[in-house]
Amino acid sequence: MTILRQPTRAGVRDAAEKIARILPPTPLFISEIKGVPVAFKAESLQPIGAFKIRGAWHRLTALDEGARKKGVVAFSSGNHAQGVAWAAKRLGISATIVMPSDAPRLKRESTLALGAEVVSYDRATESREAIAAQLAEARGATLVPSFDDPWIIEGQGSTGIEAAAQMAALGMGVPTRIVIPCGGGGLSAGIALALKDSAITVVEPEGWDDMRRSLEASWIEPVGPNPPPTACDSLQTLRVSPLTFDVLSRRDATGVAVTESEIAAAQRWAGEKLRLVIEPGGAVGLAAVLAGKVKLEPGLLVILSGGNVDLAAYAKAMVA
Repeated sequence: MTILRQPTRAGVRDAAEKIARILPPTPLFISEIKGVPVAFKAESLQPIGAFKIRGAWHRLTALDEGARKKGVVAFSSGNHAQGVAWAAKRLGISATIVMPSDAPRLKRESTLALGAEVVSYDRATESREAIAAQLAEARGATLVPSFDDPWIIEGQGSTGIEAAAQMAALGMGVPTRIVIPCGGGGLSAGIALALKDSAITVVEPEGWDDMRRSLEASWIEPVGPNPPPTACDSLQTLRVSPLTFDVLSRRDATGVAVTESEIAAAQRWAGEKLRLVIEPGGAVGLAAVLAGKVKLEPGLLVILSGGNVDLAAYAKAMVA
C-alpha cells in the first residue's frame, strides 16, 4: 500500500471531534489493584463492541463522493470488519470484508447484519491482504486496512483523547502510562500520537508478540513460524507495518507478552470487578497488569479494546 501522508496529532484531534459528533464517550471505570487506583477505558461498550469504529469512521468520512460510490474493501477477523460495515452503512457506502473462515461466528454474523458482503479465506494458506487488494482493484474500490493507514491510526487515537479528558475530570491528571492491546499497532500508535507525555506499553499474546520484539530490536520482526494457537483472534497479525512501528519506536514504547491463562484470568477479573464482558484480545492489557508485567503506578490507564466474545469460549474462560 502506498502511504500518501503520515498520521499526525492534529489528525487525531480532528478524528476525535468527528467521532464526538456521532458517538458518546465510552465509559471510564476506576478500580483498585493492590490498593492502586487504575483507570479502564471500556471500548468494549462501543456500538460494535470495539474501538475499531473510530478509525473506520475517520477513514470513510475522508472519502470524496466519487470514491464513496465505488465502495470499500477491508480485511479483518471481525472488529475492524464491523467498524467498516457500521460506518459504510451510515454513509451509504457498499462494503466488502475479507474474513478468515475461522472468524468468531458472532463477529461474522454482526458484519453481515450491518449490510456488508463477506468473502472468506483460509488463514493458514491464503493472504487476506492479497485477496482484498485484488477485490479493490477489480472494483475500483478503496482499500481500508485495519492498521496500516494514517486515517485509521488517527481515528483509533481518539480513544486516548477521550480517556485523558475523563481522567482529568476525575482529578487523576494526565495518564502516566497507557497499557494497550496490540495486533498491528493502530490503536497504540494513535494513542501514542494523541498523548505525547504518557508512556506507552503494548501487550500481545505469547508467540504473537512481534511488536514487542520489533521495538526491542529497533527493526520490524515478523511473527515466527508456526505461532501457537491463541484465543486472541483480533491480535493475530503476522507482521506490523512501518507506519505503526515508526510511531511507537519514536515514542520509545515498550512491549510485554501474556499467556493464555493470564488472559483468561483477566477476562474473569473484568467480569467480576467491572461487570464487563471483554474478549481475549481486549483483555491482554489488563492481563499484563494483573500478572505484574506492568508496574502499578498512579495515573495508570488500561485500554479494554473489545468485547465481542464467542459465548461458548467465554463461558469456559469464566470457570477455568
